Amino acid sequence: MAALNHAHTHYSETEAAKELGLTVDEFRDLIRDHIVDKEDELRNTRRAIFHPSDLLVLRLLSGRPTASTTPG
Repeated sequence: MAALNHAHTHYSETEAAKELGLTVDEFRDLIRDHIVDKEDELRNTRRAIFHPSDLLVLRLLSGRPTASTTPG
């Protein structure tokens, strides 16, 4: 998986999911499992703005690689 696109200063929910290689539903599950305390807080993720540092933390929480690596 490629490193985060540093040209972006913020991401929408859809953009964040795509950047992490997740569907929007998988992204919401990740938020539900690790970020929000109450189910009603999840409704705000559609309007939320995610920063590159947020995506880095979410990527680490998801267990997905942070950058593509090549053997060598």
